[in-house]
Amino acid sequence: MFCAIRNTLRVPLANVLRLFNTTSPQATEKFDHKRIPADDEGVQGEKIVDLDSVLKQKQNIFPTLNSDDQLFDGVPFKKVPICNIRVSHNNTVFTLTDANGKVKLIRSCGIEGFKNTKKGTNIAAQTTAVSIATKAIDKGFKTIRVRMKGLGPGRLAAVKGLQMGGLDIISVTDNTPVSWNPPRARKARRL
Repeated sequence: MFCAIRNTLRVPLANVLRLFNTTSPQATEKFDHKRIPADDEGVQGEKIVDLDSVLKQKQNIFPTLNSDDQLFDGVPFKKVPICNIRVSHNNTVFTLTDANGKVKLIRSCGIEGFKNTKKGTNIAAQTTAVSIATKAIDKGFKTIRVRMKGLGPGRLAAVKGLQMGGLDIISVTDNTPVSWNPPRARKARRL
């Protein structure tokens, strides 16, 4: 079926009907993104922070050439004892060494009494960390550096446990080895 428009053009009726579109009524008041909200719109706890001033105050959190000689409780950074934490999916092992790498204390979740799959949990890591922290304080260590290695559920809990045990942590370093050319992954399990 065709409709004659201006007696010269023949256009299908479906195309003519497409010309008459209707839209839903628009809101009369549009949302203004630049408007500053009033106090009663859920912003009571927020505050404006000038990031440049915060970064200038925290300039000394990144290491420099003089960081090794910086004093912590009267001890230079390079002489502060190190707590090496190896976190795997099955266990978490803590090794407290002096600055030269001589081992002073070793604890793991298995030594603490956790068995089988419970050794790999964050609760086991935190409990072991509190245990080694108390033993370290008994031996005279108060301020330590932390070196973390591996991926597992006990990563954050281990550092938290050392703090809960009373040790002062001045730096946390992640020494997880990253392979840039890893071996081919196993084929996916069928379920």
